[in-house]
Amino acid sequence: MNPKLLFALVLLPQVFGNLLLADDARPLRYTDPKPQEYQLTARASEIDPRAKEHPEIDFVFESGGKVQDLEHAVVNTKVKPRGKLVIWLMGYNSQLFDRLSSYGLHAIQVHYANRWFSKVCKEQPVGETCRGNVRLEAATGENFSDQVDIPQPDGMKERALQFVKWLAKKNPQGKWDYYLTPDGKDLRWEDVIMAGSSHGSTTAARFAVHQKVGRVVMFCGPRDQLQNWQTLPSATPSNRYFGFSHVLDGGWSADHYCRSWELLGLHEHGPIVDVDEVQFPFKNTRRLITNCDVKNNTGRAHSSVVPGGSACKNAKGKYIHEVVWRYLFTYPIEKTGKAVPMDPGCNKNQRES
Repeated sequence: MNPKLLFALVLLPQVFGNLLLADDARPLRYTDPKPQEYQLTARASEIDPRAKEHPEIDFVFESGGKVQDLEHAVVNTKVKPRGKLVIWLMGYNSQLFDRLSSYGLHAIQVHYANRWFSKVCKEQPVGETCRGNVRLEAATGENFSDQVDIPQPDGMKERALQFVKWLAKKNPQGKWDYYLTPDGKDLRWEDVIMAGSSHGSTTAARFAVHQKVGRVVMFCGPRDQLQNWQTLPSATPSNRYFGFSHVLDGGWSADHYCRSWELLGLHEHGPIVDVDEVQFPFKNTRRLITNCDVKNNTGRAHSSVVPGGSACKNAKGKYIHEVVWRYLFTYPIEKTGKAVPMDPGCNKNQRES
């Protein structure tokens, strides 16, 4: 064989490997002639013709004459981009999305199966893998559960991919294509922040145990206190999980959240910190709580940790947890607090309670 040809064949994989690495490390810069915040919406059923309804678990496109599969996205090209995409697993929250875009984050809210909770896994007591497997199938569209049948196009993962591809075409100013792999067949999950509240935070964490992601933000959750998925080896390192709860939240007082936080290993990165008593950066911890005044309303306490009508305000009417929200989504993951022992007062064996 020609020595030059042999040399080229040996060098070729290295060259292409370097190109792929360079592509992964490419900087994200906007070139928008009219920088602004873009708020975009589209129906999942219109983005992807493969999408189908699953009425048996109340996973439908319309209900009561109202559209159910509308997906939301936001990006602000006036703000320096961080190169991180938030996938929000809960109902659209405009106030939260305004903040995410102001942090320099891209954010999307996708339509996925999240109303199955009272329709499956009805055995008493519930099996220790049942709900966790349903969550994983709802998130991935892969066959993890015998309780539901959610194909790939209807899983959160594929819905998110198709939405980002749609955004890349409809809103090129937002540089959404940054989050696509070079072949366009997947998202760059290392640059994804999975986030949600309550039910959504639980699914976000369950997915992150399965799929390595850049960060996980868990408001008022995760629950699944009778499930064991929190003990599985996590694809996402434990320092990338961040939790925030109100102490009057029923999930907190019943030890559901502290159980999940400890089983996921968050105690290895600092103590539980009351954000109303300790200033930023909250001892670099991953476990944040608040005891702000919610008039002893446990329902309000549950949703008080996200921007909105239940969130706590000061005497001037300003939200008191602005710095907390920014911390959860942007604080460097490599900065962590000192490990502390598990709390023996947190009941981690809820089946015997």
